Amino acid sequence: MSFNPSDLGWIAPFLILAITGMLLVLAEAFFKGKDHTALVNLTVAGSLAAGVAAILMYRKLGATEVVPIFADAKSGAMLVADRLGCVLTALFAFTAAFVALITPAHQREHSWKIGEFYGILLLSTAGMVILAQAASLVTVFLGIETMSIGVYVMCAMRRTSRRSNEAAMKYFIVGAFATGFLMYGMALIYGASGTLSLLNMQAALAKTANPGLVIAGGFLLVVAFGFKVAAVPFHMWAPDAYDGAPTPVTAYMAAGVKAAAIAGMIRVFGMALGGDIIPYGTLGWASPLVVIAGITITVGNLSAVRQDNIKRILAYSSISHAGVLLVGISAMGLGSATAQSSIVYYLIAYSAATIGVFAVVSFVGSKGRERLLVDDWAGLAAQHPGVALAMTICLLSFGGIPPTGGFFGKFYLFKSAMDVYNGQLLWVVVVGVVNSAISIYYYLRIVTAMYFRESTQPIEVTKSPGLMFVIAFMPLLVLELGIMPGWWLKLIG
Repeated sequence: MSFNPSDLGWIAPFLILAITGMLLVLAEAFFKGKDHTALVNLTVAGSLAAGVAAILMYRKLGATEVVPIFADAKSGAMLVADRLGCVLTALFAFTAAFVALITPAHQREHSWKIGEFYGILLLSTAGMVILAQAASLVTVFLGIETMSIGVYVMCAMRRTSRRSNEAAMKYFIVGAFATGFLMYGMALIYGASGTLSLLNMQAALAKTANPGLVIAGGFLLVVAFGFKVAAVPFHMWAPDAYDGAPTPVTAYMAAGVKAAAIAGMIRVFGMALGGDIIPYGTLGWASPLVVIAGITITVGNLSAVRQDNIKRILAYSSISHAGVLLVGISAMGLGSATAQSSIVYYLIAYSAATIGVFAVVSFVGSKGRERLLVDDWAGLAAQHPGVALAMTICLLSFGGIPPTGGFFGKFYLFKSAMDVYNGQLLWVVVVGVVNSAISIYYYLRIVTAMYFRESTQPIEVTKSPGLMFVIAFMPLLVLELGIMPGWWLKLIG
């Protein structure tokens, strides 16, 4: 790897997040007082600065321009700057900003005022940015582990909660297990290709003398990323982790971590393991991934139908959405020209709705009673009509109801899957459409409780200016994504 000072400009979002995160951790060590408002403001400022830097990079790059970063002739580039990476980086940075805004009220109400949270949040987001710009198996691994270690810690931030400690332990153990699959799969792929560069790997694997290593390595990578996105049958940690973690951390896991893992899959499976040879056939990685996608969509939805806990419903819903995204990854690997832009659009719409939903969950939960059961939400529309409307819009987006971003996200993603040669993915598109109809049932259970049931007592809520801003902004963004999908797709490219 060679160093060029100009490369620092292309990793400005990462540097902003990493430096701000370290400053926040140090600031907490010398911080006096119980009010962490200053730390929150610095977190939001750092996240927004990183997002703006990504936008400026996007404007500087051409539509198909790819700039290698930290590159030499022997090992290739460690990172790349392209418009895909810029859009994903901006998504991760703004996700961190919105999560930071909803956190102080929850910390105050549920007694876990830990200032280190904000530094760890940004350092974990810096790992996501590495994944967004990864051009080597080394940087993919570094990005995943930097992101994951921070999330393990954030899950356990409510030290007095047994559920939080249990969630963190389960997530950590499963995450460590997945890391083993990831490392072994990468080792086999490297052995077959002789290169760590994702840019050069497709050509090297197409003429490899060790196809068995390619098959085994591809399968192990499918398993590793399956754990990260909570795909069936690697999903068992997700409901407990989502339920036990503090609600802002759950929002970050559902919106940020899942999107970052998909970003890694775009780089690995789309850039390095795609093409005309590697994904195809009964032993190619696309075959098991498509089957996993179909099972994940179905199991996630059917499991959510049986739940009464809001966070567990959203956990299984997130599993189902992971299956939909895996359909897009399969379509991308099998040559669909529109799959990449459809995946990124879906991630933006899904992240916006997810943050909005968990912001409302934080609003409804007060000290001593988080109101996590569906029945606890009875009468919310009568007492807080604006919040109930925001929750409804985000849930309808999850279900794929027009004119929300979720509808067009599923439409474009399934359309890209149908464009694959010879209708190979048609069956999983049918599975996805049928399950989208099933999902409406458990989303409308929550809506029905809010609008058509009466509460026997006033609903005590948790408020803060940042939380109320997120609750108001996210439904508007979801609707804007649905009203102007063409503008977003053109932006994504």
